[in-house]
Amino acid sequence: MIRIAMVGAAGKMGRRIISLIQDDDRCELSGALEHSACPFLGHDAGEVAGCGKLGVKITSDMNEALGSCDVFIDFTGVEPTLKNLEAYRKIGKPMVIGSTGLTAEQTEKVKDLAKDVPVLFSPNMSLGVNLTFKVLEMVTKAIGERYDIEIVEAHHRLKKDAPSGTAMKMGEVIANVLGRDIEKDGAFCRHGIIGERTDREIGMQTLRAGDIVGEHTVMFCGQGERIEITHRAHTRDTFASGAISAAVWMGGKPNGFYNMFDVLGL
Repeated sequence: MIRIAMVGAAGKMGRRIISLIQDDDRCELSGALEHSACPFLGHDAGEVAGCGKLGVKITSDMNEALGSCDVFIDFTGVEPTLKNLEAYRKIGKPMVIGSTGLTAEQTEKVKDLAKDVPVLFSPNMSLGVNLTFKVLEMVTKAIGERYDIEIVEAHHRLKKDAPSGTAMKMGEVIANVLGRDIEKDGAFCRHGIIGERTDREIGMQTLRAGDIVGEHTVMFCGQGERIEITHRAHTRDTFASGAISAAVWMGGKPNGFYNMFDVLGL
């Protein structure tokens, strides 16, 4: 039985992960961490998550929350994740980080942490999304140079980062195959008289509206035809269950930087 602690226990994803841990016979919740101003400090994590009393109190003490776990999951955000990296290094426990919106420079800080502790980092824990990454790699290898490539992503109105971490990862997968740099060749904003599309650019368009959980479409547009590859998430449970599977997989792993491809054997 893998003992999992949840960082960001009172957040939307934290609550869903805790609920699904309760229903998963591979693991159990051993700790729940939140920031010092969280109104749920001292409350039972299971009751906050809506899955019943679990006997695990939400705390702001990192040693208390993570001390007895085999692995912990961080689904907080860019700022709290980066702020906690050195503390995570001292804790020395394997971790799964699902925070999105990290820049390439910030991701390097996570990779540096992985020199000392096992770290699995992924902008999206969904099985379907990670299979989509692999499909995009295959399609790009076959036809990418001959087709214009556009990525369109849509999320709920409360999402703070744009483009989404998943969209950026899709762009990186495509750019790596084509020998391009998504930061330089990505067209993130088009307005006014912009001139003709260049051969190297990879379009990246963002939509924010309502309660959309997450939709990503990559278009390969050629002369006379268009290929569209789409992933739609209908519930956050797809991300939550993927994070739990990643945490179970991380149990006993040596120091290093891992991703969902490793979990799925891709």
